[in-house]
Amino acid sequence: MQLSALERELGMQLTERQGRRVALTAAGRALAAHGHDILDRITLAELELDALRSGTVGRYTVSAFPSVARTFLADACRQLIADGDATLDLRIRTDEPDEALAGLSTGTVDLAVIHSYSNLPRELPRGIATHTIGREPVWLAVRRPRHPETAAPLNRLQDYAEQPWIVPAAGYACYDMVERACGLAGFRPRVVAESLDFGVQLELVAAGMGVALVPDLTVDHVPEGVELLRPATAIERTIALAARAPSFAEPGIRRLASVIESAAADVLAERSRLAQRSGVHV
Repeated sequence: MQLSALERELGMQLTERQGRRVALTAAGRALAAHGHDILDRITLAELELDALRSGTVGRYTVSAFPSVARTFLADACRQLIADGDATLDLRIRTDEPDEALAGLSTGTVDLAVIHSYSNLPRELPRGIATHTIGREPVWLAVRRPRHPETAAPLNRLQDYAEQPWIVPAAGYACYDMVERACGLAGFRPRVVAESLDFGVQLELVAAGMGVALVPDLTVDHVPEGVELLRPATAIERTIALAARAPSFAEPGIRRLASVIESAAADVLAERSRLAQRSGVHV
């Protein structure tokens, strides 16, 4: 009955009797050949869908700000490859949070690692959801006293109101964080240098150009003569995963988010232990 219905739909005979047997006509053989291809494609599609359900395949663009991209995001990529998840087709971008959030809104980014500061809450675009994965301290970077036994380092921002300041580039959240922190301490910073590279900021502090506020993850090493202090009014940088709200339910995004969160926990815990042991931070 199904063959008869298909023949009526196609307007062609697909089978013919040969004695007691039923054989395919030329049209039947051609359609059967395509049928095998179709079944193969359906089988492949089912396998791909199963893999997508398990979060082991898929193409995703992940964006992160630089200090995260070179630390725990790189560790997360290593883990995915070690686990045999090389079938996840990843594209990595290094964007500041505002750029990453814009990418999520336009669909050019699937998952982003963003930050906000305790003194500078971040507004999210409509339809974007976040999940906090860690927090890090922001240090006050100053020149170490020439005779530390005679002068204890000062960690109140107002103690540096007359000092020159080294800050991130204007227009970024990190710059606004410094302005807000100094404003709450009762002064506006006298800026002598701007750089988004916190390594550059620390070297300029070492050179005696001024003081700076630097998030912990941005510190690769502390230059000779520089001391990192915890400000009297503590400042923290919160790190979060961001995605379009429905995407957090997608298995591939869940898999990526889980691995990145685990890598972040390891890196942040290790940096905290090193800070406590080193005696550099107070």
